[in-house]
Amino acid sequence: MANHKSTLKRIRQTKTRTLHNKYYAKTMRNAVRKLRATTNKEEAVKMYPAVQKMLDKLAKTNIIHKNKAANLKSSLCLHISKLG
Repeated sequence: MANHKSTLKRIRQTKTRTLHNKYYAKTMRNAVRKLRATTNKEEAVKMYPAVQKMLDKLAKTNIIHKNKAANLKSSLCLHISKLG
């Protein structure tokens, strides 16, 4: 266990930030899952900008890696284009 006051504070901060990041990462994963499950092209096209914005924000704040965000956006675009 930590002995310094600053270390104890750092542990508390880390717990809070981890919870915050987990929430947003899980929300993003659910949004991506929902978009991939969509079979209606018009609905998917409407959902895509919101998911794209979410991915960009998470990449900007380093919750996910920028390349992961780019890969997800690319694969979602492919999925939407394949829908009939």
